[in-house]
Amino acid sequence: MVDRLVTIMARLRDPVSGCPWDLEQDFASIAPYTIEEAHEVADAIARGDMADLKDELGDLLLQVVFHARMAEEAGHFALADVIASISDKMERRHPHIFGDGSGGPEQWEAIKAAERDAKGAASALDGVALGLPALMRAEKLQKRAARTGFDWPDAEGARAKIDEELAEVATALDAAAREEEIGDLLFAVVNWARKLGIDPEAALRGANAKFERRFRAIEATEGFVTLDLAAKDALWTKAKAAER
Repeated sequence: MVDRLVTIMARLRDPVSGCPWDLEQDFASIAPYTIEEAHEVADAIARGDMADLKDELGDLLLQVVFHARMAEEAGHFALADVIASISDKMERRHPHIFGDGSGGPEQWEAIKAAERDAKGAASALDGVALGLPALMRAEKLQKRAARTGFDWPDAEGARAKIDEELAEVATALDAAAREEEIGDLLFAVVNWARKLGIDPEAALRGANAKFERRFRAIEATEGFVTLDLAAKDALWTKAKAAER
């Protein structure tokens, strides 16, 4: 089955008879689509739509095949090398399953750290992908720093940092300073969520979905656009109460 998809991509990228759009692409131009498809997989999972999940996983797989094809054309690696690499990595990171049976799942992070060291990583933060959503990347950076002991001992310290950052936003002197302080505030909120054991990305997705659901409900009110803010706020309160 995968061979069929590989063949299709090879034809699309054929220099003579291929698709002009596919031939124009490179790693950088395709990367945004790869990220988008990963988010659409997550969206299908969140909605519990298995038919859509099947389609979205196919779209994501296409992205892997596309990147591998471009790499093969440039003489770097092929899809088989990608599969071999991840297979080797999974076996290496699960010695309790594929090795001598010693250890356990807790070895995962230690093995990953050893792999980073083998690559010559100079910092505990090396390898946190720049292309991650900012909220998710903030959490990963914080977790990496925490492994070195640079972390609040409990959630209270992280919570106090939010108050500090709020005050700095309020006293910022210009737009550039406010943007910087808002960034610090968001980073602090992510840190607090992490200390509380909450996935901030999932929490914000939930908040987005809740806002969208409630807004669509009040937006359906006849003459909504012409209502004043107080009336719209009253509808919002009603929509919130209806969900309880």
